[in-house]
Amino acid sequence: MKQKFILIIAIVIGIIAAIICRGWIDMKNKEVEELKAKILKRGERIAVIAAARPLAQGTVISMEDIGIKEIEKSSMRNDSIRREDVEMIIGKRIVNSISQNGPLLWSDIEGGKPRQKTFSESIQKGMRAVSIPVSGAAAVSGMVRPNDCVDILGSFTLPSANGNPEEAELVTLTVLQNVTVLATGTETFRSLMSNSSRASSYSTVTLLVTPREAELLVFTQQIKGRLALSLRNPSDVHFESELPRVDFNHVESKLKELNDLRQKNIKRR
Repeated sequence: MKQKFILIIAIVIGIIAAIICRGWIDMKNKEVEELKAKILKRGERIAVIAAARPLAQGTVISMEDIGIKEIEKSSMRNDSIRREDVEMIIGKRIVNSISQNGPLLWSDIEGGKPRQKTFSESIQKGMRAVSIPVSGAAAVSGMVRPNDCVDILGSFTLPSANGNPEEAELVTLTVLQNVTVLATGTETFRSLMSNSSRASSYSTVTLLVTPREAELLVFTQQIKGRLALSLRNPSDVHFESELPRVDFNHVESKLKELNDLRQKNIKRR
């Protein structure tokens, strides 16, 4: 009996030792992988613009003056000119002398690095950008994207149409039609084109509107209205001039008429 007990203890100790040893090995493997990643990242090379020949101060840069040099990413300066920016410096004058194969920096270029365009510069004159909170089903299941055109619908609790100030009813209205979407979350059309990966989810949509429409949208949010988007074909510019105020009575009285009209339209197609 005593030998069995000793054997059981030995087995348990062996299992514990194996678990500890395995944990130590996993920890060391993780450290090795992290070290490898750091070394690879440190060794990553970036193609930058260099001088193909000695360039004197005041030289106007041409393609013959341009060379490509690969340097480690870790040693790359913030004002290094990348290979993909070569067209931005052609025809520009340099303010410092550059030796052959020496890297060209934005600080060597007259005028420096061109200012990046801001989002505000994409807004047409006389128009405004306003963001509204919509996501999920209200944003057509997240399928609305920058440059799409949408109608904006709002559901509000308003005084009853019978004139009784103590009664209220839920009403849905089309607030605006054929509105251009500038951004979904922080994603713009420009960023969507430059990034081939799948677009991310969002909880706000930024719209191109007039100043008066901007006031209207902000007001609808202040009265705690619930807004939703209706996606439309970009070539469809038709404007519905007599859209009704939809409440329970309207739904009840118009259901048959709406369905009959829908069936006629389906057959016509």
